[in-house]
Amino acid sequence: MPTRREFMVSGSVVSALTAARVLPGSQLVAKRPTIGLGFSLYGMKSLAVTKAIDICADIGYDCIELPVQQGWPTDSLNLSETPEKIRGKLASRRVRLSALMENLHAAVDDQRHQSNLARLEAAGKLGHQLSPDTPPVVETILGGQPAEWDKIKMRMAERLQDWAEVAMATRTVIAIKAHVGGAMHLPEHPVWLMNQVNSPWIKCAYDYSHFELREVDMADSVKTLIPHSVFVHIKDSRGDAGHVQFLLPGDGDIDYVRLLNLIEGAGYRGDIFVEVSGQIHGQPGYDPVAAAKHCHTNLVPAFEKAGILRG
Repeated sequence: MPTRREFMVSGSVVSALTAARVLPGSQLVAKRPTIGLGFSLYGMKSLAVTKAIDICADIGYDCIELPVQQGWPTDSLNLSETPEKIRGKLASRRVRLSALMENLHAAVDDQRHQSNLARLEAAGKLGHQLSPDTPPVVETILGGQPAEWDKIKMRMAERLQDWAEVAMATRTVIAIKAHVGGAMHLPEHPVWLMNQVNSPWIKCAYDYSHFELREVDMADSVKTLIPHSVFVHIKDSRGDAGHVQFLLPGDGDIDYVRLLNLIEGAGYRGDIFVEVSGQIHGQPGYDPVAAAKHCHTNLVPAFEKAGILRG
């Protein structure tokens, strides 16, 4: 149970953010009634981050997501380039850093849980170094298997309570993302966990491709999850929950004009990021620049047809 001091701090955060009409992480902002189109550098692992920022700016993306998980060039505990250099490149190219991507499992043993907390703290601090005025959210899946949801959901909620404390200490929002192959795999699952934790620093992320594979209606998924979401991924999918194939946005059957209209209509005013699945960027011969250009070409007309202002 939160202490009185924690309650007062949380209350003051909510009051200040409500007055400014900004959720933690600056994803819903009244002064910028636009939706940015971004590219997740999860799809550019082979490139130096400053070069990747240049490429995204040249293509015309508004913002980026930076993968900070272990083993990546932008690992929050082992950066290949200095925060000052990355921040300078973002500023010079006028590209927002809106999100950091982690890959953490929640229902783990105590040792790994402590490692997760250390990584979340490092990610939060890095986010403030790279974008001090508008710190990025940290988004992550939570692991597990679909059949385990009922068995481990309370354990996940308990672990997220500790995550929330780190998030509050670093003033960084954590957005939890449902995954077709994870324990948290339906739209209502991250909402349930968020409500259990009951912290302004734990929010949800939305990615319809995972719900399409489970035959969840698009409008229903938006209605359930977008009001609680501070982050959105987009990509296409094919198959079903037992035979998962992810595709680049526009290469499948998702109606992006409809999806964008539903998301905007539900009140979302954050950034929307192309995610190139590891199924794609892990293939021999994958070209990250060609993929980023292809996605941009496919999505810009959808934004225009949906009547959405970008910025």
